[in-house]
Amino acid sequence: MNKGELVDAMAESSGLSKADAERALNAFIDSVQGAVAKGDKVTLPGFGAFAQTQRSARTGRNPRTGEPVQIPASTSAKFTVGAKFKSAVAGK
Repeated sequence: MNKGELVDAMAESSGLSKADAERALNAFIDSVQGAVAKGDKVTLPGFGAFAQTQRSARTGRNPRTGEPVQIPASTSAKFTVGAKFKSAVAGK
């Protein structure tokens, strides 16, 4: 499912127009991105949680040459699936 299909599904299930559903989805995405970028954790019970994670610097290998390469530390986002979501996907 892509973003357009998600907007269509949201509009149909909520009774909103497609334009209103797209604005709501964009507002949700912007809010989650802003909160996680500031270091906050966004938790949606039954769905999951969005949070920042820190990756430490490490030594990797160039696959073509086999030479060691320094990979710098970085900040990334992660999503942890909630129990209800996990069991729905598992069919339980």
